[in-house]
Amino acid sequence: MANHTIAILAKICQDLPIGTNLGILYFLWMLISGALLPNRGAIIPGLQSIGLSDTETLRSWAAFGSGVWHVNELCGELGAHVRSMPEWKERRYEGYLPIAVDITAYWRPALQDCPGVHFHPAAQRALPAINLGLMGEVGEINGQRLTLLRRIERANGQDVTEPLLWKTLLPRTAKALKDDEIAVIDAGVKITAVQAAGISRYVLKQAQNATARRNVLPKHVLGRKPEYGEIVRPLGRTRKGKTLSASKPDETCTLKHDGREVRVEIWRDLVRSDQKPSQDNATFNIYVFHDPKYKKPWVLATSLKLQAESVHQIYSDRWPVEQVPLSAKQMLGAHRQFVHNPEAVQRLPEITLLAGSILSFLAASFPPVPTGFWDKNPKRTPGRFRRQLMGKLFPRDAELPQRFREKRSCTAHLPKGNLARTLQMNQTTPV
Repeated sequence: MANHTIAILAKICQDLPIGTNLGILYFLWMLISGALLPNRGAIIPGLQSIGLSDTETLRSWAAFGSGVWHVNELCGELGAHVRSMPEWKERRYEGYLPIAVDITAYWRPALQDCPGVHFHPAAQRALPAINLGLMGEVGEINGQRLTLLRRIERANGQDVTEPLLWKTLLPRTAKALKDDEIAVIDAGVKITAVQAAGISRYVLKQAQNATARRNVLPKHVLGRKPEYGEIVRPLGRTRKGKTLSASKPDETCTLKHDGREVRVEIWRDLVRSDQKPSQDNATFNIYVFHDPKYKKPWVLATSLKLQAESVHQIYSDRWPVEQVPLSAKQMLGAHRQFVHNPEAVQRLPEITLLAGSILSFLAASFPPVPTGFWDKNPKRTPGRFRRQLMGKLFPRDAELPQRFREKRSCTAHLPKGNLARTLQMNQTTPV
């Protein structure tokens, strides 16, 4: 298991510069083996705990902090490897592949000049955090749904909030979306932002009080001629003591899901509530799923005319993207972070998210190992796979490609020690 894991990590890191690839390989093994958990998020002790010497530890730390690498290149190598596996199956619905889009945050309340904030549910307020956007395709291995990360988008600028990160992530999604792919986005993003970003194929969860309008003018009876289409209210509600009834749907149907009957109501060819009817408007459809399993119905908007079952399955396939931050933070112990360099502050969450994605795929690829005699039906979970690697040293007997070696630079001609520090200060001191 350890040697096979090293072989996969080597494929991901093989195209990095010589020296950097070996350092990142050490770093990924440290993350996937769960070395951060007993060391409470400390990176240097974590690297030393996998059997690295002091020199190897410093080289790995330098490769992580200042090496020439980008996390999206590593995501591309991981995607190429996973797609080549015979067990990998894409989950398509009416020819469309779901592309999950989401945002996650790493809380850094003690970090000075933290470049972002994120709402914390327990604190009920925004706290300093490193915000990252995720985009990945959904598939399955051995019957287990997984998200294959394509991009990890970092927030740019100071005081970056979640809405500002969406303004960066949505245009990147529109640019990367292929003709046979559809973006799947959770609540919190409005249709206005999705349309402004240029995303033409999407499934977007709406709020319970969402409204829209018909793209045609209602019949004029008396008074001023109407300028807006008839308002469509998918769900009824009470506002200021007044009951607002739900609009009559254009279509209704019933689908069966896991032995339950789900009632579906559909409204076709709608526009935003602030738009006037026009042939140039980008229309969408609203599907409301009344599932007895959930207290509140799903209100989903999509720009495509799909079957109700396809819309239900496409949105359900957004959930595996939530497993990536869970694997990175809780399973690998990366929720505690103590780096303070501006670049390392961004790189550490990125590489831990990549490690969490790798851990999920490794867990789905290997047979599950029972914890003990009482574990009669083990599952392919990231935590179970990490438990098999926990405490293991870096396998020195693993065969690595020739490019994985230390890059020894000639430094005999360079000043060292106090002399080097004195020369550096003299060069930077203004005359």
